This record gives sequence, structure tokens and C-alpha cells, in this order.
Amino acid sequence: MLGLTKRDTILLLVVAALTLFAPFILNPFPEGSAMAQFNAGYPDLMQRFVIFGIFAVGFNILFGLTGYLSFGHAAFLGVGSYSAVWMFKLLSMNVLPAIILAVIVSGLFAVIIGYVSLRRSGIYFSILTLAFAQMSFALAYSVLTPITNGETGLQVYTDDPQYLMGPDSPTVTNLFGLEMRATYTLDLGPWSFDFNAGYYMCALIMLIAVYLSIRIFRSPFGLMLKAVKSNQQRMNFTGLNTRPYTLAAFVISGMYAGLAGGLMASMDPLAGAERMQWTASGEVVLMTILGGAGTLIGPILGAGFIKYFENIFSKINDTVLHQWFAFMPDGLEDFMVFLVHPFIGKGWHLTLGILFMLVVIFLPGGLVEGGQRIAAWVRGRKSAKADTATSKTEPAE
Repeated sequence: MLGLTKRDTILLLVVAALTLFAPFILNPFPEGSAMAQFNAGYPDLMQRFVIFGIFAVGFNILFGLTGYLSFGHAAFLGVGSYSAVWMFKLLSMNVLPAIILAVIVSGLFAVIIGYVSLRRSGIYFSILTLAFAQMSFALAYSVLTPITNGETGLQVYTDDPQYLMGPDSPTVTNLFGLEMRATYTLDLGPWSFDFNAGYYMCALIMLIAVYLSIRIFRSPFGLMLKAVKSNQQRMNFTGLNTRPYTLAAFVISGMYAGLAGGLMASMDPLAGAERMQWTASGEVVLMTILGGAGTLIGPILGAGFIKYFENIFSKINDTVLHQWFAFMPDGLEDFMVFLVHPFIGKGWHLTLGILFMLVVIFLPGGLVEGGQRIAAWVRGRKSAKADTATSKTEPAE
């Protein structure tokens, strides 16, 4: 199917099913219950899951295939956001031209940074990318203020030219009239389905991005990148110039990041320099490693995992904790709240850090390796039961 193997096709269909039914899967608890705090099936958060999934999938093409660890990928995320907002200001609020421009500009920016950074490898490459990202961040805050609007951030105003729409036009992003932040009802006869236009547009783009990632992983180009990761020095000794391959991977990865930045601006037409900070670059590294670097679905799982903790655990406060432990005696209830308090709210990073350490120590392959171990354990139990049943049915000699 579409040039994919049966296994890859199943993987893509699983991702499609999860994104399609995410509004239901992520809302397992009834509203008003104490556990409703863990529901995540609302459009803004689901959009972040998908957008950062695209960001992580693109980063995985560079890091997972070539082993080159970039600490500056947030620069492309920011450039994509700025490009999209400028398209909104100058052309129209249609998200399609904005996304296309974000990908193109980020790709050109990645060519420049990659051409310089890839002259070194290892930690030197990582430091170079970090330096470029921090320079971009500083420039966006100072020298390039006429373009980026400095610390205020770039926004869309009603008096912007928007040459295809004219001044005083609405500042709501849309796709040929379909508003991105609006929820529509799809009437299917006896069934009706409410869908958020912005989320499902992002989900569709993520599926295309995942499909392209699979094709890259399975292509001769992908095999060449894996060979670079395995032993680049040996490839250089054979006379093969690996730099064009690594530069191509870097540019493709940067274009993915620009696409994510353009989608972020499409959902909320605002671009700020904080998207280019080193912390954002570190976040995508955590997503990829946590999910499983070099795997196809791992970065998406890692992105969803981290964004879930960021948006759910950070909102839990002492009032919610008292609701959870209300069945306990007063003294014990207060003690449990005291124990859990450092791990929620502003302390959610502590919880994330502990979970990340546990995954790295016990599951070096990330969440994907955890899933593979569980699947192998289940298959082993089924095989053991089948052998036991067979031995019982065999007549004794």
C-alpha cells in the first residue's frame, strides 16, 4: 500500500486510528469526577500532541538515522512560526500558503546552518547548532526587532495589508473558509460527529509526515544515513563523501521543524522568540529519546508523553489532591498531600525527570522497547499455555 510493506502499512493505520479517535481515547473519565483532571481530549492540547509529534519525527530523521545530535532545532521551529505569521499579515489568513512558506524558509535556513555545522561531528556539531540557535534567539529579541517585534512577539492585526483580503479583515486562521479554531458537526445519518477543524488538519499533516518518514527510513537514502551512524569514518575511508547525505538529512529535519512551527502559528497566529530557546531544542531531544530514537512511532509517543505531563500534571494543585485522598483520615490525608505536592503543579518537571531516568536506565530503547517487551511477554505466555495444553492432550507412553 502506497509503497509500504505490510508491517509499515499497519503501523500507519494504527497511527491514523489513534489520531481519528483521540477525542474519545483521551477522555476516559466522566466529567465532574476526581479523575477528570487526567482527561486530555480537548482541541488545544491534542493539537500540541500532533504538532510536537511532527517536530519530533523530523528530529528523529537526523538524530535517529545519522546519530548527529542537534541542540538547535528550535531555531527552525521559530523561523517557521515567524514566516507563517508574516504570510498571514501580508497575504491572507489561509493557513496553506503560510505552512508552505514556513517549510521553504526553514529549509533554506537549515541549509545555511547545516553547511557550517556539519563540518564537525560529535559534541562539536551539537555545540555549533546550539550556538546558531542561541544567536537566532538573541537576534529575534534585538537586532531583528523590525521583523520579529522583539519580546512582544509577532501578531496579526486588523489593519495589516493582507493583500488578498484587504485591510480590516478578520484575524481568524482558516483553510479556504474552514476556521481552524471552530468545531463542526458532521452529520452521518443516525450518527453525528463533532470535530475540531484545526486538530484534524494537523492530524492529517502528521500522517503525511509519518508516511514520508517511513519512506525515508526504508529508502536507499535512509540506509546510507544508517551507515553513517554505524561508522562514518569507515565510509570516508572507502572514498564516499557522506556530507551531502548528512546535509540532506539536516535540511529535511529542519523542514519538519518549520512545518511544526507553521502549524503552531496557524492554530494561534502569534510568533515569539521563546520558541527558539535552547530549552525547546532540549525538549525535542527528550521526546525522541523517551519514545525511542531511530524508531518510526517512538518520537510521536515521546511527544505525547511529555506534552501530557506538561499540560495535565502542571495543573494539578493541592485542592485536587485533597479530593483524591478525601477517603483517608485527616492526618493521613494531609500527609499524602505533603508527599505528592512536590511532584505536581510547578514541580511537574521533577516527575518528568524521574520518569525519564527510569526509562533511560531500564528501557534504553524508549517507550517502543517497553511495548516490544510487553508484546514478547504476552506471546511467551500464550506459547507456554499452548505447550502446556498440547502436553496434556498427548497420551502417556
